Amino acid sequence: MKTHGGNVYTASLATGIPVTRLLDFSASINPLGLSKATVAAIREGIGLVPHYPEPFAGSLASAIAGHFKISAASLLCGNGSTELIYLIPRVLKPKTVLVTAPAFSEYEKACGAGSIRPKIKILALKKEDNFDIDPARFIQSMRGCDMAFLCNPNNPTGRLLRKKDVIKIAVAARKSGCYLVVDEAFIDFCPNESVIQQVKRNPFLIVLRSMTKFYALAGLRIGFGVFPLKLAAEIKKQKEPWTINIIADMAARAALEDYGYRLKTLRIMKLEKRFMEKGLSNMGITFVPSEANYYLLRLKSAAEVRRTLESKGILVRDCSNFEGLDGTYIRIAVRSRAENSMLLRELSGICAG
Repeated sequence: MKTHGGNVYTASLATGIPVTRLLDFSASINPLGLSKATVAAIREGIGLVPHYPEPFAGSLASAIAGHFKISAASLLCGNGSTELIYLIPRVLKPKTVLVTAPAFSEYEKACGAGSIRPKIKILALKKEDNFDIDPARFIQSMRGCDMAFLCNPNNPTGRLLRKKDVIKIAVAARKSGCYLVVDEAFIDFCPNESVIQQVKRNPFLIVLRSMTKFYALAGLRIGFGVFPLKLAAEIKKQKEPWTINIIADMAARAALEDYGYRLKTLRIMKLEKRFMEKGLSNMGITFVPSEANYYLLRLKSAAEVRRTLESKGILVRDCSNFEGLDGTYIRIAVRSRAENSMLLRELSGICAG
């Protein structure tokens, strides 16, 4: 459970509790689950399973591009955005890469996966500043780099850089010739802050998006990237075909078109985040204010809390393996009212004991 959240199968083997009975707060997935429209699309897609999907999911890319009003030629779908995180450094072959700490661990792993391993430059975020990314510090740290990863909202902190600040960083990246990869895996929870529309104006800006979190498609693995046109063509040349299966393709299209689902998600998330923050504050638990659907908690006995919760079938994310964090941190997702109430009740009992 230390590498990533959502490893319900390992937890089930360790606890003897069936996967279906586990409450998974370790992965930040929409508690609404699949929308009715998405379920219908999946059922329809089953009949197409005997056929190969499109090699590069071109029709899906066109549908996503239409949704965001961007060029389909700039968009490439992936088996989750993680596939693209690994593909980008393989194609660009950067010599020096900037990453923040703490942040999603796959950035650094992806850069070290190729035959030529770049130097990794780490920008340590400050605990006393809620691990916020300061645009000026980030821009200064980009000097001498030819690629930089910026997670927004950041994982695992949930802290958000406003669009104007990300654009400022992107402009600086262009001036210095550094590719800026903005990972917007959780931006659907604050959609007005996306910089996806800025890619066409900046040949050094790349934006990655995930559909696994907001649309609860984690098991189908679907994401996409928006690239400068010339780079998009080069990336496609080196991308493996058929990584998007037909079920994921159809589910993603249906999810994008379900406006009511998006509105309901944002409404419920606002209510549940308020509920969670009040509950955590009442217990005196320190947490980082978050714009996403998860919270980073600091607890003196974090490891004991995690083990006790797991024994009860409640999974939380151990954050001790994040660069820049120690063993006093865990991350919890925001789920349904019943599930959130259960977690808060168990936390209260453990902390009181």
